[in-house]
Amino acid sequence: MNLNGAEILVRSLIDQNVDTIFGYPGGSVLFIYDALYKYQDEITHYLTSHEQGASHAADGYARATGKVGVCLATSGPGATNLVTGIATAYMDSIPMVAITGNVATSLLGKDSFQEVDIYGVTMPITKHNFIVKDIKDLASTVQKAFHIAKDGRPGPVLIDITKDVTSNHFEYSPLAPLPLEKHTDKIDTESIALAIEMINESKKPIIYGGGGIIAADAMGELEKFVEKIDAPISLSTMGLGGFPASHSHFTGMIGMHGTKASNLAVTESDLLIAVGARFSDRVVSNINRFAPKAKIIHIDIDPAEINKNVMTAVSITGDLNEVLTKLNQKMTQLSHPEWMNRIHEMKQKYKTQYKSDGKLHPRFIFDKLKEHLQPDSIIATDVGQHQMWACQQLSYENPRTLVTSGGLGTMGFGLGAAIGAQIGQPDKRVVCITGDGCFRMNNIELATAVEYDVPVIVIIFNNHVLGMVRQWQKLFYGARYSHTNLPKATDFIKLTEAYGATAYNVNTEAELESALNEAFSMRRPTVINCEIDRDEKVFPMVPPGAGIDELVME
Repeated sequence: MNLNGAEILVRSLIDQNVDTIFGYPGGSVLFIYDALYKYQDEITHYLTSHEQGASHAADGYARATGKVGVCLATSGPGATNLVTGIATAYMDSIPMVAITGNVATSLLGKDSFQEVDIYGVTMPITKHNFIVKDIKDLASTVQKAFHIAKDGRPGPVLIDITKDVTSNHFEYSPLAPLPLEKHTDKIDTESIALAIEMINESKKPIIYGGGGIIAADAMGELEKFVEKIDAPISLSTMGLGGFPASHSHFTGMIGMHGTKASNLAVTESDLLIAVGARFSDRVVSNINRFAPKAKIIHIDIDPAEINKNVMTAVSITGDLNEVLTKLNQKMTQLSHPEWMNRIHEMKQKYKTQYKSDGKLHPRFIFDKLKEHLQPDSIIATDVGQHQMWACQQLSYENPRTLVTSGGLGTMGFGLGAAIGAQIGQPDKRVVCITGDGCFRMNNIELATAVEYDVPVIVIIFNNHVLGMVRQWQKLFYGARYSHTNLPKATDFIKLTEAYGATAYNVNTEAELESALNEAFSMRRPTVINCEIDRDEKVFPMVPPGAGIDELVME
């Protein structure tokens, strides 16, 4: 079948089981959009308000579904507008394929109109990238890109396509998805045996889990492992949902804004078992004071992560689910009653509490929100205080129920990601937790939500400041609030209604309950603007340079 390159591209996407794409048209991708028009019954395109919104929507779609998210933009500024979203996905190991158009091959390198070397620009922030200059390579490149995005440690892949490739004709032959294989070839039997020996000898083991649990679909084997070795488990931000929060062995989030029980448990432990985690600086803080009494076992699919940030006693490289399966098969049942009693004591002793003082407290907002959430409800967040409150105050029982920018910390991520998650999981409730600073960056995507009737509920924690930055200025910069006070004139209610969404302004506890009741009774785009005190802070918090056991509690 002889087709032009744009039709080969779209049919190749369909071959890779793509039925959803987020994008924004432009000159270099006109042939592609013409092909999308022809194949609109097989692949649905969502026009976002901005290319960055398209990249975040594709990312949110991938996080919520486990599929590869796909976004599309034109050359030059369209392509560069995807960069932040690509980097966000890269830092959190999210499978995504970003497709960009470029100028014709004959115009490359000549500073042509809307030309940019997006291949070069994205090289450090993609798992792999391609520039297609010959139509005969197009279908195979698409096939390879989707395989790379999902294989092993997931990540974003860029396909840049010159305009002449999209217009030229070639014989099209379908290419099925390449099979994904479990990475087991580097799972070393000797390392498994050493790990088991160390676990058997340990009196105070703890497990630290990250996003690799979810990527490897290792939740079931992890729960067996936790119970088999009778050890507490803490999770990074990216790991939340990878182990049920209600489980008696769960101590909460670890790190800078983790629970005191988690951080003290790591400090007191004699063995730390890291599963699908990378020892981020936000987890480790002062590396010289991290797990000072513990030997470390590190299990990860990516050998580049081993001994990168923290030196290990034993490492096992390979698919996490397969490694845990082998450990579970070979381990005998262990019991650590004294250690687990100590863990339960710390969990009770250091519970965070608040007293109602008539103000609208963030804790109250989350307590009331929890009354409306189901175990499979999805929380998408922006970045800042509200993000950490969402990690601390909500309980994540299932994987893919927290969609948040962990590694890059991208303000403006939340709404686009929530839209992508809701489109990917239409039967689930999706709530976007944001702050007024982040909402200023991405509220244009409300137009997308309204246009496609995507029923996301947006809750703004509006303190009229850049809350997390202000918190640091208060604690560490002598309360010199340099450019963190935000303009108060913007009316988020009028703005929301101008987009065609439903809006509620909330100043009291009673108004919040009413707004939540109404918002959850409908299925349409809704914004709830919650006015909170500008001096609300995120605690616990590990100060810069301190050990993770040196938490500031208030």
